[in-house]
Amino acid sequence: MAAPAANLTINPDRLWDSLMEMARIGPGVAGGNNRQTLTDEDAEGRALFQRWCEEAGCSMGLDQMGNMFARREGTDPDALPVYVGSHLDTQPTGGKYDGVLGVLGGLEILRTLNDLNIRTKHPIVVVNFTNEEGTRYAPAMLSSGVFAGIHSQDWAYDRVDAEGKRFGDELERIGWRGEEEVGARKMHAFFELHIEQGPILEAEGVDIGVVTHGQGLSWTQVTVTGKDAHTGSTPMPMRRNAGLGMARILEKVEEIALSHAPHAVGAAGHIDVFPNSRNVIPGKVVFTVDFRSPELTVIEDMEARLRTEAHTICDEMGLAVEFEKVGGFDPVAFDAGCVTAIRNAAERLGYSHMNLISGAGHDACWINRVAPTAMVMCPCVDGLSHNEAEEISKDWAKAGADVLFHAVVETAEIVG
Repeated sequence: MAAPAANLTINPDRLWDSLMEMARIGPGVAGGNNRQTLTDEDAEGRALFQRWCEEAGCSMGLDQMGNMFARREGTDPDALPVYVGSHLDTQPTGGKYDGVLGVLGGLEILRTLNDLNIRTKHPIVVVNFTNEEGTRYAPAMLSSGVFAGIHSQDWAYDRVDAEGKRFGDELERIGWRGEEEVGARKMHAFFELHIEQGPILEAEGVDIGVVTHGQGLSWTQVTVTGKDAHTGSTPMPMRRNAGLGMARILEKVEEIALSHAPHAVGAAGHIDVFPNSRNVIPGKVVFTVDFRSPELTVIEDMEARLRTEAHTICDEMGLAVEFEKVGGFDPVAFDAGCVTAIRNAAERLGYSHMNLISGAGHDACWINRVAPTAMVMCPCVDGLSHNEAEEISKDWAKAGADVLFHAVVETAEIVG
């Protein structure tokens, strides 16, 4: 399998201009984007992407979950396509690059191949997966999950947003429900370019993250019940303070995660306190502990220790505690061959690189179930994402897209 020559690179100005043009659709209030899935803005972004793909000579496929597939033909009609892409939907206060860089970086591969008149044995398909963010319709990575057989299509169609609108109905409304069976496509390989969404690459001064694993995730909802009481007139020894119980449990969450350093993490991001009044001792708290690790045995250990420690704390304080597993997925080990293609591409192009474990979920994590898959990451300023202030540089975008180009084209095999 011949590798592309080191002087073959994408057009960074064209890629950047495309990112900025897409960002004009669904602008946020502070310089980012609000282009949530299955909104009118999502439909407009999809139409722009389709126009660009057709201008690049691609045919467009559309499945029943609204996943878009722009295909550049290969020379071998029997060869399975190499897929590349990510998502165009954003958070309500999202940035201009999360997901979008992966889709438009894939489009830039096709444009560059056209510029250079290069043919590949395998077709190359650029994909936009519907509802990766999961902010309007939970869970995240919904459509890639249906593609990979994680969720049923009927279940996905029945998801509702905060206004009670069904996913399936909104997909029909915006006109982006296709007829193609979801998951019927077979892939030779899948590659995804993404901003890191973390601070490591920028802090280390490294151009490229070679993603070897995706963290597994465990969400456990914890309910601690005590007794509402007046904050001023209830003696300290007679209190059954659910809020204090939660605080002591969260100290243990920190200890548990740190005991599996450096890759395990843990915290509670969702917390409800009842009755949430200034002069009432909390009688109940409900919070979700988020544990993540690239090793399943570590996740299982953290879950078990959370339950043990919480029971001990609550028994000593006269509190009741209940647990409910409300979400999670197992760690992902990406395909060794695809990972090597990314690493070799970075070395061939002279970009500094390091192995990374993705702390966030991505479409690649589900597609890895059905095809050889890997990810390449570029830095983002201060590791900030899911925020309108999310920022990358043109040089970082070029480096990531160059590595993506070489890994994809090498895997698709240059002809001639």
